[in-house]
Amino acid sequence: MTTVTSPLAGRAIGLAAVPDPVFSGAMVGPGTAIDPVREPSEAVSPVDGVVVSLHPHAFVVVDGEGHGVLTHLGIDTVQLNGEGFELLVNKGDTVTRGQAVVRWNPAAVEEAGKSPVCPVVALEATADSLGDVVEDGEVKAGEQLFSWQ
Repeated sequence: MTTVTSPLAGRAIGLAAVPDPVFSGAMVGPGTAIDPVREPSEAVSPVDGVVVSLHPHAFVVVDGEGHGVLTHLGIDTVQLNGEGFELLVNKGDTVTRGQAVVRWNPAAVEEAGKSPVCPVVALEATADSLGDVVEDGEVKAGEQLFSWQ
């Protein structure tokens, strides 16, 4: 079983509340989302694993069981062309849960007219393979968001 932890501090919200139909419809996969604290912060790895995809606004870490977890920093933030995001690791790096991956400022994303809400998605999973999904309440970076069988 994989434990997926929050990459950010903020308020957990269900994927259905994400202002993007691809995420809210769970087309990418099941999971949850974080409405982050509006201050400069570092998004951290939600699992131990290898960074297999890395963009300023999103990253995927695959754990030892082959589970890929997508962290997407904000909605439509690809349109910011990396502005306001600083990569702290490289694609192919092995990372540990809680290790900083990207430095960013959710308030600046919001000021640019984008939603700072961050989906955390279990790629190639089914909703019934996830347990204990946190969809409400305050969370700190590193707190469990869901388990994955």
